Amino acid sequence: MTIIIAEAGVNHNGDLQLAKKLVDTASDAGADVVKFQTFQASQLATQHAEQAAYQQRALDSSEGQLAMLKRLELHFDQHVELIEYCQQKNIEFFSTAFDISSIELLASLKLKRWKVPSGEITNLPYLRHIGSQGQPVILSTGMANLGEIEAALAVLEQAGTSRSRITVLHCTTEYPAPLDEVNLRAMNTIAQSFGVAVGYSDHTDGISVPIAAVAMGATVIEKHLTLDRKLPGPDHKASLEPDQFAAMVRGIRTIERALGDGIKRPTPSEQNNLPVVRKSLVAARPICAGELFSEVNLTAKRPGTGISPMNWDAWIGRKALRDFAADALIE
Repeated sequence: MTIIIAEAGVNHNGDLQLAKKLVDTASDAGADVVKFQTFQASQLATQHAEQAAYQQRALDSSEGQLAMLKRLELHFDQHVELIEYCQQKNIEFFSTAFDISSIELLASLKLKRWKVPSGEITNLPYLRHIGSQGQPVILSTGMANLGEIEAALAVLEQAGTSRSRITVLHCTTEYPAPLDEVNLRAMNTIAQSFGVAVGYSDHTDGISVPIAAVAMGATVIEKHLTLDRKLPGPDHKASLEPDQFAAMVRGIRTIERALGDGIKRPTPSEQNNLPVVRKSLVAARPICAGELFSEVNLTAKRPGTGISPMNWDAWIGRKALRDFAADALIE
């Protein structure tokens, strides 16, 4: 089954109770994982780092990244409380580490997998630290080309994480992502180029694109979740509200059922219809014993319980061993 990650991210706005409500919503919607972000603002951005344009639009503010990020940090004890809460809600707690100290914090909490965000795909010491954990890794590739993906995979492998444990997410790093820049087919290019499991981290409006990604082979889907798109914060406007997120989960699970195992064969329900809609060789008119079967006295009609019309040539020219009434099955 596709792993569905509800990206709570920083949509808790620094409020632990809001974070717990996001856990509730993710669990109720049927997500497998709820993911937050772990960082120390001073290690993530300098005083000179500006907000991205989408963040400035969302916040209606030109303050620097550092000031914004400080308000959104989750501290160690908050991580512990959220992990315990997720266990109560039967959903996996997950978080993206954005710096070395945060990797060590999450390692101390014994999470079962790691997420490399798109912005860290060219961060060599960071990648080595993640790879040295030897656990499953989800690698986001927004803004990256194939060469950068190849280099990141090599670092992770050399550090101790085998390629079989890495899932690479195609992603377009813009909020919301323009549809004509999504390029879902790039996900399959990644799979073919590197022999890895692939998935999709979605920043488009709505739910159509992540559902389509599952139909194309995504094994992981990540999508931002908020309680209300009108809340203040950098990511709320590019997130799904609870009803939308639940609809996306239902859509993905529906597509999974429809994908099947890829073997082309009559299904159990088709077996019941097969004799009704297929045809058999029948007498086109009364046929006397001793008469030769021909294109004049043979035809194909329903039901398909007799000799298949695919045997037509083998029966033309044969001698009828008995009389056949019109429409009688040939035997």
